[in-house]
Parts: sequence; C-alpha cells; structure tokens
Amino acid sequence: MLNFTNATKKPTNLSLNSKVLEMAREMGMNVSQTVDTLLAAEVRRCYWQKWNEENKDAVAEYNTRIERDGLPLAKYRTF
Repeated sequence: MLNFTNATKKPTNLSLNSKVLEMAREMGMNVSQTVDTLLAAEVRRCYWQKWNEENKDAVAEYNTRIERDGLPLAKYRTF
C-alpha cells in the first residue's frame, strides 16, 4: 500500500509563491512538513484515481457478478 511513514527525507528545491511563503513563516508554519504532508495526500489521491481508472472494467464486472449471483459465502454470514 502507500505508506510514506518512516521514509528518509531528501533535500529539494522548490519555487513557491513568495507572499504565501512569507505569511506561512510569519504564522510559524513548518513549510517543509506542510508541503510534505500535502504532497503525500496528493500522491495518494492521484494513485487511487489512476488505480480506479485502470481497474474500472474489473470492478464493474465484479459488481455485475455480485448483483447476478450474490456474495460468495453469504450463507455463512452471521449478520
């Protein structure tokens, strides 16, 4: 899965809006951590968006099968 915890950090150069950067620093924000957190969230979003697109036919086929045949092992459910 996509687990980015405990990954090493790598120095990177970024070009950021100077006014936004100035305000972030005035507010005491940790810019590196904020960018890292937001970038990780965007990578996860893009990953799953791509996964869904690549697997949409299989998901649709599975859903059709479940609608037609029901859930496998449904007779063993206790709820």
